[in-house]
Amino acid sequence: MTTRTTAFDPTRVAHLTGCFAPVTEEVDAVDLQVDGELPADLDGVYLRNGPNPRFTPIGSYLYPLDGDGMIHGVWLSEGRARYRNRFVRTPALRAEEKAGHALWGGLESMIVPGPDEVGDELAGVFKPLPDINVVQHAGRLLALAESDCPFRMSAGLDTLGKETFDGRLPAGITAHPKIDPTTGEMAVFCYALEPPFLTWSLIGPDGAVRRGPTPVDGVDEPQMIHDMALTDRYLVLVLAPAYFDIAAAMSGGSFLAWRPERGTHVALIPRDGGPVRWADDEAYWLWHTVNAYDAPDDGRVVLDYVQWPALSLGPGPGPAPGGAHHGLTRAVIDPAAGSVRRTRLDDTRVELPRIDDRSIGSPHRHLAVAADSGRVDGLLPGEYDALRWYDTGSGSVTGRTWAAGDLSVGEPVFAPVPGTHDSARGHWLTFATDRTDGTSWLLVLPAADPAGGPVARVRIPVRVPLGLHGTWLPTEE
Repeated sequence: MTTRTTAFDPTRVAHLTGCFAPVTEEVDAVDLQVDGELPADLDGVYLRNGPNPRFTPIGSYLYPLDGDGMIHGVWLSEGRARYRNRFVRTPALRAEEKAGHALWGGLESMIVPGPDEVGDELAGVFKPLPDINVVQHAGRLLALAESDCPFRMSAGLDTLGKETFDGRLPAGITAHPKIDPTTGEMAVFCYALEPPFLTWSLIGPDGAVRRGPTPVDGVDEPQMIHDMALTDRYLVLVLAPAYFDIAAAMSGGSFLAWRPERGTHVALIPRDGGPVRWADDEAYWLWHTVNAYDAPDDGRVVLDYVQWPALSLGPGPGPAPGGAHHGLTRAVIDPAAGSVRRTRLDDTRVELPRIDDRSIGSPHRHLAVAADSGRVDGLLPGEYDALRWYDTGSGSVTGRTWAAGDLSVGEPVFAPVPGTHDSARGHWLTFATDRTDGTSWLLVLPAADPAGGPVARVRIPVRVPLGLHGTWLPTEE
């Protein structure tokens, strides 16, 4: 069954070309070429997930939400590197591989196959898209989707199956869970098209669900929420006015409606299950948080994030509707007054922020982002040609940039020096692809002087499409 057909030419979709173009070959390679010298303390694997259609898309393609998941891994040890990439093989992707072509359309097209094509179990349902992130918790390596069930992966990146956490979280979780580095507890949320529209849960360090799906009071319509933050006291969710409109989608309109007159609202959800505290603000959008923490003296919550004036999806030229890009921002949220005070920290076009994950929920000194140097015309949304680092330790926020030249770079991920707790001791890792010849590299930049550029570049044997989120998993001693 096809719910709606649309005229669609994938060759005209910018995010299916150039540095974003999908790859279909799964590769294993050892003794990769290394330019420079890999630090001796890098012993582990860097993994990164991202949208990568296995077959030519039908109906529509909307970056960054559409596309099959593909995880790229680079294992580093004793100055050597090896590589492997694998698709996240959901039952829907396996059905398409059996058919030899795409059976599901993109999210905007609402095309789903019928039982004659895929059988009763898969017929008439949306395709799982665990293509956003990859994390490890309680011994489980998880490929994460946008508010759906993750898929569990083996250490060698084989797909083991859908993860429902022993049936306790059948609707799924967020693509951006946050793991408390002190307790080992993982906090998650999930939004849905039907009541309850927004729930949150806590998963213990042993992988057992400690608090099952708990509805967030005050949410009476389906809204898109991509990321979250975590403090000692709260889950922090920013609800921007991006509302799902299925009726509009079924009649040819957009499945997401931006309604700025409704404003943006911040939910502070007590981890102990207490009443949700709300703070109201004017409309803005965020894809990604940097981090949040409880202010030590006055009960307020500090949230750093990358602010956009509105939700924008796809290849639209220029800034998102509603004005110029707002950049790196700090919000101070007062639970008692229900107010938000925001300060712009930097107006450089940046995204994909990361910190040393050991600082999640506590004050962070260093953070890194992918950035636009302003030197290259024609970069697509989601494409960056520089990396930028900030130091918040002096009371003000100062930034340093490494311009990547012909390279388009991705999210920087921090790999600490084992046995240390200093976010200035370690290395930042990211994939980069050369826009002139399509070659891809893993870059290794020292945290002590990242703006000085990479100390090592690992040549990847296939092009790595620009993607989304990753993780560094050190080898267990």
